[in-house]
Amino acid sequence: MTAGSVTPDAVSIITTKRDGGVLDDRQIDWAVQAFTDGRMAPEQMSALTMAILLRGMDRREIARWTAAMVATGERLDFSDLTRDGRRLRTVDKHSTGGVGDKITLPLTPLVASYGLAVPQLSGRGLGLTGGTLDKLESIPGWRADRTPAQMAAQLRDVGAVICAAGPGLAPADRKLYALRDVTGTVESIPMLAASIMSKKIAEGTEALVLDVKSGSGAFLPDLDDARELARTMVGLGTDSGVDTVALITDMATPLGHTAGNAVEVAEALEVLAGGGPADVVELTLALAREMLAAGGIDADPAEHLAGGQAMDCWRAMIAAQGGDPDAPLPRADHVEEVTADADGVVTALDARAVGLAAWRLGAGRARPGDDVQAEAGVVWHVRPGDRVRRGQTVMSMHTRTPERFVAARAALDGALTLGEAAPEATSVVAERITVGG
Repeated sequence: MTAGSVTPDAVSIITTKRDGGVLDDRQIDWAVQAFTDGRMAPEQMSALTMAILLRGMDRREIARWTAAMVATGERLDFSDLTRDGRRLRTVDKHSTGGVGDKITLPLTPLVASYGLAVPQLSGRGLGLTGGTLDKLESIPGWRADRTPAQMAAQLRDVGAVICAAGPGLAPADRKLYALRDVTGTVESIPMLAASIMSKKIAEGTEALVLDVKSGSGAFLPDLDDARELARTMVGLGTDSGVDTVALITDMATPLGHTAGNAVEVAEALEVLAGGGPADVVELTLALAREMLAAGGIDADPAEHLAGGQAMDCWRAMIAAQGGDPDAPLPRADHVEEVTADADGVVTALDARAVGLAAWRLGAGRARPGDDVQAEAGVVWHVRPGDRVRRGQTVMSMHTRTPERFVAARAALDGALTLGEAAPEATSVVAERITVGG
């Protein structure tokens, strides 16, 4: 029996990576599949993911790990989508998550309004970052679950669908992420990149635009880490035949004026109506331009915000999933104001502090399966550069459970920094990452 024919085993795989070695394709394929079907014990995979966190992976290893996770489940195929005799090209967007990041809501129907198909598989929030599905579930009647056949039909009819990923899509990732979440290995960039990209590749999209956040409210606050993650994911997508580009965007300051669920939907509707906060509009349009270009469309997406076509697509998308686009959004029974304690100019608004407050008010969850409050969240009435007076209302806290106010207010203590002069204005988009970039 040759060495190459020996079946890999967990201990040898762990020790190879522990000692700084490179895993071969057979080792990676075996580890991912064996853990998924229960032949590799959780404590063994815990040891391996910690070794990967400490020792890293090269590009080939990450690509093979990603492909192995895709291979554990189904792969969607939308290549035969047509409308009026024309094939629909699919393009998607993924954000690494941030405070007030409601961009998917206006972006998806905006891009679809130009004749592209946008299959947006999203998730529910855990920790500080709110999930897109949590936001949409604040709309009366709206349902997140779609079968692949229902997704395809909605893409043909409407062009846009935002829904939950089915259990058959990269099941290895679901099991592996739950393990990493409780073993201190979520921040592993190879594992994080493989987690995100396995689902996007399995989704079957032809093109993908990544929004990688950096700053205090981001999953990876350090810019160098965000840059490494972006480059890794662009490489994975490209190697898998998905036209992929990434924007690194600022999350030192929360996006827009709201963090929560229903309050973020309301703000997204302002953008779709041609208004909304400048930074939300800026990022929506920047991502839309990338997605339209990837889909072969030469157009200015601002025209469909101003002209109402994006809003029309939104209404059709919500209605197709059982939602009532005209129904009033939930409003909190209890609102408490936060006031400025001095005169000055706002020089910073800490995104992490705002996200923590929204989470404490009930907008997020500590564990998968926890309930969230549709009404809960934080609204801030000032942004960096604004002048405030002592006693002026600068933020509002919203919840249905007022006993949460004390902890939320503590999170906001010091979130607003005041100075004498306005900070220098900067773009939300910091960098653009392409293959080799």
